[in-house]
Amino acid sequence: MFKKLDLYIIKKYLGTFFFSIVLIISISVVFDVTEKIDEFHDNHAPLKAIVFDYYLNFIPYFANLFTPLFSFISVIFFTSKMAYNSEIVAILAGGVSFNRLLRPYIFSAVVIGLMSFLLGAYVIPPANEIRLAFEDKYINKFTSEVARNVQMEVKPGVILYIERFEEKRNRGTHFSLEHYEGKHLVSRTTAKTVTWLKDSLWVVQDYLTRDFDGLYETITKGSRMDTFINVEPYEFFIESQHAPQMTIGELNRYLNKQKERGLGNTQAFADEYYKRISNPFAALILMLIGVSLSSRKVKGGMGLHIGIGIALSAVYILFTTISSVFAVKGSMPTLLAVWLPNIVFSIIGIALYMHAPK
Repeated sequence: MFKKLDLYIIKKYLGTFFFSIVLIISISVVFDVTEKIDEFHDNHAPLKAIVFDYYLNFIPYFANLFTPLFSFISVIFFTSKMAYNSEIVAILAGGVSFNRLLRPYIFSAVVIGLMSFLLGAYVIPPANEIRLAFEDKYINKFTSEVARNVQMEVKPGVILYIERFEEKRNRGTHFSLEHYEGKHLVSRTTAKTVTWLKDSLWVVQDYLTRDFDGLYETITKGSRMDTFINVEPYEFFIESQHAPQMTIGELNRYLNKQKERGLGNTQAFADEYYKRISNPFAALILMLIGVSLSSRKVKGGMGLHIGIGIALSAVYILFTTISSVFAVKGSMPTLLAVWLPNIVFSIIGIALYMHAPK
């Protein structure tokens, strides 16, 4: 399947990629320890938790985060070195077409992209859950024990509202449950307090139910009523920080469920979901740019190619960050915002490919 040339390029590509990832992660860990050592000390974080709960799960997360960019830089580095040593010229002069030369590059990029997808979709989310729990406890608390102004459609035509819900007591205040048929309100139950027992079973206390039938109204009062509401308390506390903790299947189910309930604060989860799919393709797109750019022997040599590669990497990071902000803020459709950097850089890659030495 692979000839010596293919194995030579694959070895160069993957070897340079993994070496650069290990190098940048080592530097990142050193900087992170320096930055957070005061928080570790002040919050009495155990050494075992720091090593196994935080940094052991920190490494795969940031390795996957940097995968597309270091795949790109790796291609730039070793391909420009091959061009500088006239290896690319010798390969093309020996009758190997540029398209044939791309085969081992494509294979390596697919391997890296597939690895990135599997890590991001299934392996890293459970690790993120442990890492973020450590951060919440010892570095910077971001979870809340009180949810305010909870409003959602628990099933078609049924709207739930709770002004304030306390997680520790599983109790909410100023509760209302409205039933609609089309656009017409047919029933509304209000209560001072509501308490969750188990498995969608709730207890409503000091309630008042108003049933509407045209111009007529029936009022029912009571001190206690047990009712089933298709919602669990943990759903009130899901925030954007929880998105990296979900596998791709969990993200998909969560997004579908929230859309059914009419909730609009799902941009961060949609952004995370589409990134899980777009990032592996980024490795392939950036590989094409890297090969097309660095396969030509130029007077500036490796330095010029690496400089251009770093500049393009910076532009890609900036572009990705800006598009993510547009996605989360709802200024642009999330799918378009996440894929826009890949679309733009695909056009750049095709243009460079057309001008690459054949």
